Amino acid sequence: SIGRSAFEGCSSLESITIPNSVTYIEERAFYGCSSLKSITVSEGNPKYHSENNCLIETESKTLLLGCKNSIIPQDGSVTSIGESAFEGCSSLQSISIPNSVTSIGDYAFRDCSSLQSITIPNSVTSIGYSAFEGCSSLQSITIPNSVTSIGRSAFEGCSSLQSITIPTSVTSIGG
Repeated sequence: SIGRSAFEGCSSLESITIPNSVTYIEERAFYGCSSLKSITVSEGNPKYHSENNCLIETESKTLLLGCKNSIIPQDGSVTSIGESAFEGCSSLQSISIPNSVTSIGDYAFRDCSSLQSITIPNSVTSIGYSAFEGCSSLQSITIPNSVTSIGRSAFEGCSSLQSITIPTSVTSIGG
């Protein structure tokens, strides 16, 4: 297992290889690894796999970790962006979320200070709390008609945000 915050703040860490023996990774294990550009899981790992520099929990189809070079797979192998998946990835500038994704987890893109644009597809129904908190370069975002809930502080600290479109489908917005 890799414990919570095990590599937190390792700002010079550039690549991660998860061996077959690792079957449990706690949240925020790689938070603040801002130089991370390569994520690989050894073939045959019973719990996780990697694709396009994304660490994915195979059974739940949850993207657990991404980096500045991540491209979220479009093949349906990811249905949710997990808690803190890109948190602290300060060099991530843009990301496209595929149509298979239905939820963006808590803190998913928190403190991605270089994130300027993001495409959220119509498949997403919920945006977790603090999902985009601290994304100080994010200029605009359109929430698709499929979203029904937005968590508290979802856009807190988005100081460059000039416009946001929230559809009538949203029935709940946190504080």
